[in-house]
Amino acid sequence: MFKLYKLKDYNFRLVLWLLLISGMGVMLVGSAMQSLQTKQLFGVILGVVVMAVVSLIDFSWILNFYWIMYIANILMLLAVRFMGKETYGATRWIAIGSFQFQPTELSKIILILFFAKYLMDHEDDLNTFKTLVSSVILVAVPLILIKIQPDLKNTITVAALFCVLLYIAGLSYKIIGTVLIIMVPLVVGFLILVTQTDLEILEGYQKDRIMSWLYPEDAAYSDDIVQQQNSKTAIGSGQLTGKGYNNNKVSSSNKGNFVSQIQTDFIYAVAGEELGFLGAAGIILLLFLICIECILTGRRAKDLSGRLICCGVATVVALQSFINICVATGLMPNTGTPLPFVSYGLSSMVSLFIGMGLVLNVGLQNRNYLQGEVRRV
Repeated sequence: MFKLYKLKDYNFRLVLWLLLISGMGVMLVGSAMQSLQTKQLFGVILGVVVMAVVSLIDFSWILNFYWIMYIANILMLLAVRFMGKETYGATRWIAIGSFQFQPTELSKIILILFFAKYLMDHEDDLNTFKTLVSSVILVAVPLILIKIQPDLKNTITVAALFCVLLYIAGLSYKIIGTVLIIMVPLVVGFLILVTQTDLEILEGYQKDRIMSWLYPEDAAYSDDIVQQQNSKTAIGSGQLTGKGYNNNKVSSSNKGNFVSQIQTDFIYAVAGEELGFLGAAGIILLLFLICIECILTGRRAKDLSGRLICCGVATVVALQSFINICVATGLMPNTGTPLPFVSYGLSSMVSLFIGMGLVLNVGLQNRNYLQGEVRRV
């Protein structure tokens, strides 16, 4: 379970990037809603402690329990279905006393671990019909449970994550090409049906968000687009250096309450307005550096499972960051995706830190470490 590692192999650079962006998150959440700053700080401290512990546990030992983790994940998502708390028309949370937990956030990390082991075990027969069908069925079960919450953004995130893991595991380019030839027309057809017909393919609020993004000038969708419009105005008003951290200007997006959910889904609007282009770009740079560190660690991993873990965690961070920032800047329909390590939310924060702990352990067991173990034997 625990091994002796060399301190020089510990990726302190990744830890530094995580501490910097989490620190910015605590500041921005405090500016957006002062009452939540202490909780956000607690979430960061808890996440760092959990990350440190997980980073010292042999990830190969953890993967021995991959089927147990998969079943526990399904049970956890089922618990949301039958015992979850409904918020804003969606049932995504489990309430334990005064504490609320969103299982889908942890589910993404569990699925990375499960498929890291499953795909490594099927590395030699990955491109066979049997393995691909079984893999799709295994990911379809949690996907359906996430979709019916309803949680379209995390459904898309998990589906994209699964595709990336298959690609990293060695999926044939012929199969990739065939899937793209089939999927592109299907996606186009799906979008046409959603936007041009009254078929109830999506939830009502999901369709309204897409339509308001496509037709912002339509008065029928004005209530759905105002949040994004105010977010763009706030980011633009920050100009190069921003209006100043935690300023008291009534015209600011958070002090004037012009953007709802600004401490979570639209935290990037606070960064753009108060810290300006330089601060907002700094957040993107830190997220980019975190993803690069994960990918570089994966390239030095001792086996395929380690590589899949690192690339899977990098995919979650990159995809959620991309979606959140695109929504805040009006480049995508509103999806309600938190900005990793910055937005308020302990479930997302701690889950991502668990993922980073796994990445750190993969880095501790790189190829040089493995060669040293062989020599000792």
